[in-house]
Amino acid sequence: MKLSARNVLHGTVKSIDIGAVNVEVAIELAPQVCITSIITKKSYEALGLKEGKKASVVIKASDVMVGVED
Repeated sequence: MKLSARNVLHGTVKSIDIGAVNVEVAIELAPQVCITSIITKKSYEALGLKEGKKASVVIKASDVMVGVED
């Protein structure tokens, strides 16, 4: 698969929380480093996601914000 997005992070599905319409999926990139995404239930089913399955996080954004505590 080729993508135009430059930010592709590979990991493992850590947890799945299925809601009425959407599914929250946490992908572990490194020990205790996760990125969480909310996807449609239809996409979740099409991808065949399960805990422990390898998956990639693709980030395509025109703006990425950084903040710090004062």
